[in-house]
Amino acid sequence: MAVLLALVVAGGAGASLWPLGPDPSVADAAPGTAAELLASLEVKERAPKTGYARDEFGSGWLDPDRNGCDTRNDTLARDLRDVVRSGPCTVVTGTLHDPYTGERIDFLRGQDTSARVQIDHVVPLSDAWQKGAQQLDPNQRRAFANDPRNVLAVWGPANAQKSDGDAATWLPKEKSVRCAYVARQVSVKAAYGLWVTPAERDAIARVLTRCPDEPAVTGAGAPLVVERG
Repeated sequence: MAVLLALVVAGGAGASLWPLGPDPSVADAAPGTAAELLASLEVKERAPKTGYARDEFGSGWLDPDRNGCDTRNDTLARDLRDVVRSGPCTVVTGTLHDPYTGERIDFLRGQDTSARVQIDHVVPLSDAWQKGAQQLDPNQRRAFANDPRNVLAVWGPANAQKSDGDAATWLPKEKSVRCAYVARQVSVKAAYGLWVTPAERDAIARVLTRCPDEPAVTGAGAPLVVERG
């Protein structure tokens, strides 16, 4: 799976240029920035949702880095602080500084408490399905759903509010993470050859005008850190 992720990233480098030409706000974007990558994405309307099901992206969480722990537990361990595990993998407690709201959330694993902290797909699976993922093969879709760049531990209600919205319909309430958030979306979409809608592209471009040097996301990703002045 690790090899698969590398191949998918390489394949995304050939994404089509926006057919209407570069937008003036990103035409002179610095190399390696999210703004530069945004200009490379194909722009068109979303496809029908026909045939979409969560299982099209694999059944449950996988272990793409083969460290013995699934993506959910790896993400909790990465994004939470003061983590306590049961065994080598299972995260049982920790503290989340929620990137979407800025709130502090105490996580306790359990039937009635685990849902307080959920794993969000930064590019939602349904959104991806309607913007190119239908053409990916099953292994590529499983890689997409478990890609560490595309998963974040977040407060459950914020995740529910976002649902399958793209940047045109939903952005984090916590404004200090918006640049990093859309940079992740652009980076993931480029890696997997997905497109953006005109409204989505415009929304991302507006965010990036406030942070033109925001880098594209490479490697395994990292938590989104809330900035406090």
